[in-house]
Amino acid sequence: MAPGDSPVRLWGLSDLHISHPRNREALDDFPARPDDWLILAGDLTDGEQGLDWLLRALTPKFRRLVWTPGNHELWTVPGREPGLRGVALYERLVGIARAHGALTPEDPYPVVEHRDGRVLIAPLFLLYDYSFRPPHVRRDEVVRWARETGAVCTDEYLLHPDPFPDRESWCSVRCESSAARLAACPPDIPKVLINHFPLEEEHAVLPRVPRFTPWCGTRRTRGWHRRFGACAVVYGHLHIRKTDWLDGVPFQEVSLGYPRQWDRSRGIGAYLREVKLAPADAVSR
Repeated sequence: MAPGDSPVRLWGLSDLHISHPRNREALDDFPARPDDWLILAGDLTDGEQGLDWLLRALTPKFRRLVWTPGNHELWTVPGREPGLRGVALYERLVGIARAHGALTPEDPYPVVEHRDGRVLIAPLFLLYDYSFRPPHVRRDEVVRWARETGAVCTDEYLLHPDPFPDRESWCSVRCESSAARLAACPPDIPKVLINHFPLEEEHAVLPRVPRFTPWCGTRRTRGWHRRFGACAVVYGHLHIRKTDWLDGVPFQEVSLGYPRQWDRSRGIGAYLREVKLAPADAVSR
């Protein structure tokens, strides 16, 4: 922390979906907190279109932005240029975020002085591998099983894993590399883990579309909050704002959602959530 800087507060928001005009227009009233950090946990826009505009609008309002992609950013939408897919698209998104000074999953994890003590900020990009499914449903049957209730994710048509053969392979590599990076971090510093998808299967509960869970995460991340000494986990994707406590650690879903899922009369600032941290003595190391 530079001389004169005050300890930061952390705020979280995800699933802004600015491809919807109502959500995009709401950003005109986005509150400014120039002393604090804003975590943007994915699904800000569809593909890369709009990401530059959004980050340009929010960067002056905060000390720093933290960004990790959701599945929507990774969509290759037909007819749009430049039509990048998979890893190439992800790398393009990282470049856009870095151009605005945002912290990305490809950057070193910084240690910041929070008002509750030092914490390490770890934005992650982990994807999913269809493992959030009932034991009786085989992997080769999972899309058909979900389709029986109309719960097929658009990712099946727009999210391409190139050059990996499938999304599971990309997810596996991302989880392995991220776990290695986290394991190399100082074990005595509590960590804020940030991912678009929930890290724990028990949090991926969608009462209205229960068979959508295969597109909601991976069992590879089970117990990462204990394994890596997390003091908080921040995620989105579900469009169900909530905080669940597990092993003394707050898991915080911070989505805004589609226009029908939030009340514009309250203003977007009402949905900006301050990230809670676990008490220091509750963090596993």
